[in-house]
Amino acid sequence: MQNKMIHASLWVLLGLGVAACGGKDDVADTATDAGAADSAPAEADISVSAAELEGNPFLEEWDTPFGVQPFDAIEDEHFMPAFKKGVLELREQIDAIVSNPEPASFDNTILAMEKAGPILNKVLYTFSSLTGTELNDNLKALQTEIWPMFSRETDAITLNDDLWQRVKAVYAQRDALDLGEQEARLLELTHRRFVRAGAALSDEAKAEVTEINAEISGLTTRFAQNLLAETKGFTIELTDEADTAGLSDSFKANIWDEDKQAWVLGLDRSVYETFMTQSENRELRKRMFDGYRLRATSGEHDNGPLLIRISELRAKRAELMGYDSHAHYQLETRMAKTPKGAEDFLLRVWAPGLEQAKKERADMQSMIGDEFEFEGHDWWHYSEKIRKERFDLDENQLKPYFDLQAVKDGAFTMANRLFGLTFEPVDVPKWNDVVFSYNVKDDDGSHLGVFMFDMYARDSKRGGAWMNSYRQASNIGGDEIRPIVTNNLNLATPPEGEPTLMRFSEVETFFHEFGHGLHGIMTKIDYPTFSGVDGPRDYTEFPAQILEHWTSQPEMLEIYAKHYDTGEVIPEELVERLLAAANHNQGFATTEYVAASLLDLRWHMLSSEEAAAITDAREFEKAVLEEYGLIDEIEPRYRSQYFSHIYAGGYSAGYYAYLWSEILDADGFDAFKEAEDIFDQEVAARLKKWVYQSGGLKEADELYRNFRGADPSIEPLLRGRGFAVEQTITD
Repeated sequence: MQNKMIHASLWVLLGLGVAACGGKDDVADTATDAGAADSAPAEADISVSAAELEGNPFLEEWDTPFGVQPFDAIEDEHFMPAFKKGVLELREQIDAIVSNPEPASFDNTILAMEKAGPILNKVLYTFSSLTGTELNDNLKALQTEIWPMFSRETDAITLNDDLWQRVKAVYAQRDALDLGEQEARLLELTHRRFVRAGAALSDEAKAEVTEINAEISGLTTRFAQNLLAETKGFTIELTDEADTAGLSDSFKANIWDEDKQAWVLGLDRSVYETFMTQSENRELRKRMFDGYRLRATSGEHDNGPLLIRISELRAKRAELMGYDSHAHYQLETRMAKTPKGAEDFLLRVWAPGLEQAKKERADMQSMIGDEFEFEGHDWWHYSEKIRKERFDLDENQLKPYFDLQAVKDGAFTMANRLFGLTFEPVDVPKWNDVVFSYNVKDDDGSHLGVFMFDMYARDSKRGGAWMNSYRQASNIGGDEIRPIVTNNLNLATPPEGEPTLMRFSEVETFFHEFGHGLHGIMTKIDYPTFSGVDGPRDYTEFPAQILEHWTSQPEMLEIYAKHYDTGEVIPEELVERLLAAANHNQGFATTEYVAASLLDLRWHMLSSEEAAAITDAREFEKAVLEEYGLIDEIEPRYRSQYFSHIYAGGYSAGYYAYLWSEILDADGFDAFKEAEDIFDQEVAARLKKWVYQSGGLKEADELYRNFRGADPSIEPLLRGRGFAVEQTITD
C-alpha cells in the first residue's frame, strides 16, 4: 500500500518527544520536556536549500507495504533538512490560518490546525522513535539541535495571540455550530490545550514561559543522555566460573561474551533482576545493586543538579499559569484531580504494603539467622529462596514454559477471542533485523494497522519497556490512515538457535505493552489529537494493565504456556503453585513503587522557591522517604537521578498513574469474573468499544463508566495484592 498524505495534529506533534510506556499527555509536560540543549530564538530564521533536500526520503511518497518508513533509505543526515522543511511548511500553514480574512470557523481554524504539518509529522514520528532504539552519536547531536528548535516553534504557535483569538471565537459559538461528537470534542480539547499552554497569559508571561520551556527541553535531554551513558557504561566481567554460582545455564549463555571470554553483566533490567535473584555471590550482588542505584549520581553524568533545576522551572511555569505547583497543574485534568487526591490514594495502599514488606524482611532475616544482617542487595535473592521454600516454585522451572514466540502467539489468540483481531506476518521495512511485524485485521477483515515488535536489549536502545508509534491514525474527510505501532522490550538475546525464555514478570510486561499497542491500533477516532493512546496518565495505563490479568488465568496458560522443547502444556500443579505464589513479595513490590510515586509527587508539589533552595537531590529524597517511613532495605523503584519517567518522559507528577489505573484494571477484570468467562463476548464488546476504540472521545471517568456501568471500586485492587481492605486508611 502506498503511503498517503499523513494528517498531522499540532497536539500529537507536541507529544512526539516522549517515548513513554504509553499515552499522550498535557502540552506543558511533553514536547517542552522532550528536547535538547541550547535554546533557539522564537521564530528564528530557518532556511534549507533545494540541494540539501535532494533525494530526501521524507519529501517522497513511501512506496512501501502499508507506507512503513523506508528505514534502509533514511540516513542520519536526512533528519535536519527535512525537519527544517517541515517547520517552514508548518509556519506557512499557521500563517494562512491566522491571516484568513474569513471569520474564524471550525473548518478554517480548528480543522486546519489538525491537518497542519504533514512533513514535520513524518520526520518527528521517525526521529523520536529511532532515538529510543538506535541512538548513536549523530542522533544524540541532532537531539540537541532539533528539540529546542521544535520547542520554540510550538510555543510560537500556542502562544500566538492572533491564533488564540480565532480558537476562542470558535469555542464561544460552539453551542450553535451543530458539530458532530468527535468535532465537538476536538474543539473542546484544542481550546483546553491552548489555555493550558499559556495562550491567555500576558505577553511578558508568555515570553517567560517560552524561555522556561526551552531550558527544560535542554535539561531533560541531558538527563536522558546522562542516564543512558551511565546505564550502558557499567559492566561487570566474570571470568572465574566460581563467580557464576547459582546462575542458570540459560542465563549464563545469554550473558556470555565470546570476544571477551567472559560473562558480562550490565544494568538492563532483565539482566539485573535475574542476576540479583539467582547469584549466590553476595559481594557481586552488592556491586550490581550499587551500580544500579547509584547511576547518574556523581561526576560528569550527575543528574542531581539537572532535576533540581527542572523541578524549579516546572514550578515556576505552573505559577505563571496560576497554579500552586506543577503537580496542581498536571493533575487538574487527570482522574486524581489534585495532589492531595493522588497522595491520599497512594497512602491507602502504602500502609498495608509497608506492613507486609516489614514481615517479608523479618522472614528473610530469620532464614539468614545470625550469619549476617540482611540488606537491600539481599532482597531479590532471599525472596526467591522464600518462594521456593513456601511454594516449591523455582523460576527456572517456569521459564521453559514461557518462550517468547509462544507468549506472542498467546497474546494474539487472546486478542482474537476478545476482540476478533487477527495478526498476519508481513514483510515490511524495519530499523533492526530483530524486529518482526504483523498486519492486524479487525473482526470484519478490514486493515487496522501494522504492529511491530522490538524485543531485545542492545547498546543503542534505552532501557525498560514501552509502546510508541511510527504513524498516528486519522480519518479526515474520508482519507483514512491507519497506525503503525511498536512494542519494545529489553530481553537478553539468547545464543543463536536457542529460544528466548522469559521470566513470568517479563510475560506480564509483554502483555502490558501489547495492551498499549492495541489501544493505539484499534482506534476508531478520526482526529489525531485524541485518537489511539489518549487520555490522562492515570487512565492510559488501564488498557495495558487489564491485559496482564489474562497471563495467569488457567484457560490462558493452556493456550500459550507450553514447554519450548516438548510442547507440553504447563502442568496443572505448577500452575497451582504459580497462582498460590502470586502475591509473594507483594509488600516489597508495592512499597518500592509507591515510594517512587510519592517521591515524584513531592518533587512536583514544591514551589519554585522551595525547589531552588534544594542543593542536594539525594538529601531531599532521603528526607521525603524517611517522612513516609520507608525502611532502609527498600529503595524506591526509581531514585530521583535515574527517574526518567518524570525527568525525561511524560509522567511528571503522574507516576502514581500505574497504581491508579490498577483500580480500573482490577475492577474492570472483575466484570469478566462476574460473567464467569474471561472471554465473555458482551463484556469484551464494551471494553473494545469504550476503551480500545474510543481514544480520548470523552473524559476518562465517563469512558470507564460506559464500559463498566459504574465507577470503579478500590477493593479489587487491595484484594488482588493480598491486602485486607480494613487495613487501609479510610479518612
